[in-house]
Amino acid sequence: MKKQLLTLFVFLLSIALHSQTAPFNISIVPMNIDGLGGLQSFAFAQHNGKWLIVGGRLDGLHRRQPFAAFDVAGNNNQIIVVDPVSKQKWTAPLSSLSVDIQEQLSSTNMEFHQNGNILYLIGGYGFNNATSSRKTFDKLSALKVEELINAVITGNSISGLIRQISDPEFAVTGGHLKKINNTYYLIGGNKFDGNYNPMGNPTFTQVYTNATRKFNISDNGTTISVSHLPTITDANNLHRRDYNAVPQILTDGTEGITAFSGVFQVGADLPYLNCVNIDSVGYVVNNNFQQYYNQYHCAVLPMYSASKNEMHNVFFGGIAQYYDSMGVLIQDNNVPFVKTIARVTRDSKGIMSEYKLMVEMPSLLGAGAEFIIVPNVSIYQNEVIKLDELSDDSTLVGYIYGGISSTGANIFFTNNGTHSSASSQIFKVYVSKDKTSHLHQLNKQSTSTLKLQVSPNPNNGNFVVTFNLTQLSKVKITLYNTEGKKIEEKKLNDVVIGENTFQRKFKNLDKGGTYLLTIETESEKITQKISIEP
Repeated sequence: MKKQLLTLFVFLLSIALHSQTAPFNISIVPMNIDGLGGLQSFAFAQHNGKWLIVGGRLDGLHRRQPFAAFDVAGNNNQIIVVDPVSKQKWTAPLSSLSVDIQEQLSSTNMEFHQNGNILYLIGGYGFNNATSSRKTFDKLSALKVEELINAVITGNSISGLIRQISDPEFAVTGGHLKKINNTYYLIGGNKFDGNYNPMGNPTFTQVYTNATRKFNISDNGTTISVSHLPTITDANNLHRRDYNAVPQILTDGTEGITAFSGVFQVGADLPYLNCVNIDSVGYVVNNNFQQYYNQYHCAVLPMYSASKNEMHNVFFGGIAQYYDSMGVLIQDNNVPFVKTIARVTRDSKGIMSEYKLMVEMPSLLGAGAEFIIVPNVSIYQNEVIKLDELSDDSTLVGYIYGGISSTGANIFFTNNGTHSSASSQIFKVYVSKDKTSHLHQLNKQSTSTLKLQVSPNPNNGNFVVTFNLTQLSKVKITLYNTEGKKIEEKKLNDVVIGENTFQRKFKNLDKGGTYLLTIETESEKITQKISIEP
């Protein structure tokens, strides 16, 4: 009993030392709208508090069977209007529109951006009637938001309220469309043509853009023209899709965008941990920050404090390679669904850190969901919320809608269509700045230079540990069981500046057991939980 109490005391002390009094607190309150179905990976705009929702999938995680993956039955073939205050919804079918517009507007993972009363949609992956196959559409569509909302509510014609042009540069899915000042940025994503097939058969082609494609749009309400600007290409750091691109206020007060995490690393089926900061001049890859939580596209709340020059980004659930269990970071290379709500904060000096909030999503939710700001909250031009102008009391700042609801953390290899679904759940999101002490747990590894990774994880006792050194140091690797008993300790002498690899076969480990692996240098100490295969 004394040993257990001592272990608990050490754990609680560790939490206290690694937590921070938070600048705000987040709470989420579920609500439902009768008749509103589930949806994930959609596009949206809003007018006077009413949402205009287009595209996306009516089902959950795409199935592994090629004949069933991204099937037509899962397409969203309606334009949906939602009033979250009166809890009403209206729909209009796409059937009155041209085939080209129908196909794009029923696709999934379109890039989108609302500019005033126009919702611009780019790309998307869906079924193409001409080829009887699936493709990434090379389209840009412009939707008149207010007029469409009114037409759907009143049951009037939606024809004439949507215009479309073709451009091969817009054949992108899984990226993001953002805007800095008057320039549009189409960031990341890929061109996926053909039927999805995880079995290794050549039924599709996939080409990542590896780029940020910049352009200007000239739109007089009738005619759309596009002026392309020089493309930024980086085959290593912009080779990402299904990530989070979040508008930012930078340290100098100007607008920017941060591309957080995403999949897949070049040469590895794992998420990126670094981020890319984009401004009106160019971009900078931040390898000094590592994002361990919320690595797949999910709902994100961006807020900026001008008084402290701090940029906060709150991520809600989704999918990640890492999650927290009793204060210990767990690495799962199967990249499971998670409940984690985490905050990434950039301080006035440009240093970024990651914090786990004490509140979580109520279940495995969030992947492919969207955060929709309420109309009466004060925002910057790029829709970053002005944190300083929120009251100290609890303030409703927005809603989370949709996404994938999963029945298990790792369903990717067993998914037959019954293991997940598109969520119809809506959450009200409140921010509180009251004087009550709120703690957010700092993920020390997010700012660590060690960049510790263990692979495979889970494993059979044969570990490959990679870590980074910025300067020569004594290094010690120790394996403990969950009761704190030391299994083995190894001092490494032949380390170098940069990436180091240590491989070791540990014997007599319990099958199905969990262990703590610690790497310690003269200035840092990081611990991760690892699992032994049953």
